[in-house]
Amino acid sequence: MTADPRGVPDAPVPAFHAPTHSYRWAMLAGVWLIYFSFGLFVASMAPLVAPITTDLGISHGAMGTVLGAWPLVYIASSIPAGALIDRMGPRRSIMLCTVLITLSGILRGVADDYLSMFLAVAVFGLGGPLISIGAPKVMSLWFEGKERGLAMGIYISGPAVGNIMSLALTNSVMMPFYAGDWRAVLFTYAGVAVLCGGLWVLISAHPASRTMERQIAGEPKRSQIQVFAELLSEPVVRLILVMSVGMFIFNHGLNNWLPEILRTGGMDAATAGYWASIPTAVGVFAALTIPRFATEDRRLSVLGLLFLAAGAATMLLHLSTGPLLAVGLVCQGIARGAMMAVSILVLVESPGVDSRNSGAAGGLFFSAAEVGGVLGPVLVGAIHDLTGGFGASLYMMTTICAVLLLLLCRLRSLTR
Repeated sequence: MTADPRGVPDAPVPAFHAPTHSYRWAMLAGVWLIYFSFGLFVASMAPLVAPITTDLGISHGAMGTVLGAWPLVYIASSIPAGALIDRMGPRRSIMLCTVLITLSGILRGVADDYLSMFLAVAVFGLGGPLISIGAPKVMSLWFEGKERGLAMGIYISGPAVGNIMSLALTNSVMMPFYAGDWRAVLFTYAGVAVLCGGLWVLISAHPASRTMERQIAGEPKRSQIQVFAELLSEPVVRLILVMSVGMFIFNHGLNNWLPEILRTGGMDAATAGYWASIPTAVGVFAALTIPRFATEDRRLSVLGLLFLAAGAATMLLHLSTGPLLAVGLVCQGIARGAMMAVSILVLVESPGVDSRNSGAAGGLFFSAAEVGGVLGPVLVGAIHDLTGGFGASLYMMTTICAVLLLLLCRLRSLTR
């Protein structure tokens, strides 16, 4: 503080308050683009299971391990990624995410055997946490109150739109356009990731974003071991971490195998791709609407309804055609579109979590959740090989949804 010539002190310069700055919506748009490219690659392998397994000569069980490769790496990299984001800020860490997503896409396109494809998909697990954790970090910095729920719903729709494009267009448009060359399809998706990354560089270079970055850099830093210890000392945080495993078994198991589940039910590959895009289309709508209604007093009730929708989906997906199958896919879309956003809202607004350690909290969440991300596709593939179908896998997921409802009752008692 300085004084003017009359001896009157200058008014203190107010701190930069991102939640009232108009540029917060541009930052949200930038995050949406990166998360869109993330979703594009998450779903890119599912429609290509048949040609990839045939071309590389691998079984459904082996393909399940390929599909689960990136969540496996994600588990180990999430906690370091959360710490990295808290220290260096989201602008550079999200850009690094785009580089790794692009690299994974290119490596998938040049893979010629099981091991090279496994490693190519595994690289994606290094970049995934940087956007999965970086996105809620950006939301916690740039939004507050009811707007935070809206912003989280909007950015969650990004990967859902990416999923839709992969599932609906890969076999119906991209594969015919490239004369059945699945490698060219993956190279094209890598190009999309490069474009989204370039737009993020332009958006995040704005002076408001750089001011926020300097503000983060100026905050006192604590030992990450201390931060994680404090977070894990909270019972609510620990229970949410356990629940995240079940949620991701449901999400990743069905996301990766749904086109194949529908195809083995009698649909051709293109039709199965269209039907498999129904949950992602519904998920976009659910992500944009449901988190807004998940206010503090009814957040857990909303989460319970989402678990019920997930359980209903696993039961109805036993049907191969007809209106009830469509209802099951809609239920799946509602659950997958909003379940994670509402869970993260519960986490970031739980005791002991704030904008300073939200990256670390997100790292813990996704590190635990991706245990389910690995188990989901691997279990579905392995159970298919053992039983010759997907029925037993769907019953397994129904049981997991029931367990989630029981854990939610415990969470309600802890938050009272």
